Amino acid sequence: MAPDDAIARLARQIDAARKAERFLVNADEVASLRRHGACELHRICSDLVYSVNNLLDSALDLSPITYAPELFREPGENLIQIGSQGRQMQIAFEAPAEFLSTEKFAVPYVLEGEIRTYNQRMLERFEIRTLLIFFTIEAESAHWRFFNWRTRHTGPVDHELLASLMKPLF
Repeated sequence: MAPDDAIARLARQIDAARKAERFLVNADEVASLRRHGACELHRICSDLVYSVNNLLDSALDLSPITYAPELFREPGENLIQIGSQGRQMQIAFEAPAEFLSTEKFAVPYVLEGEIRTYNQRMLERFEIRTLLIFFTIEAESAHWRFFNWRTRHTGPVDHELLASLMKPLF
């Protein structure tokens, strides 16, 4: 391992800790961010379902159909599903054990989860594709980001990402 890599990682960790410390003292703000994150994730899913269903008559189903901040469960796992004809995308997410974490992702986050995609053929082969997701806090803003642990690729969670994950199921 090159010494510069270790220094760069340390610098990123110090920066992440600085950002995280601002939220450690305000539990109400973290709870509000978590509820906002849950609603934002449902909105992204709803945008995808609405866009596809505008082109094809009721091609995708969304569950739950609507989402409100008070539906967020803490503690516990939250689930959003998009499906069509035996093809499923499940988005499961929950609050980490701490108010703010960097345990599984270098950028501080207040929600963690995964996107699971599968169809009947995949289930017969015991194959479910997964992608990690995090509701991150960066530079005074919060957004959903994905992390592919195989490729180390990261980026925003948006309806384009969800569409690209659903496409191989058909």
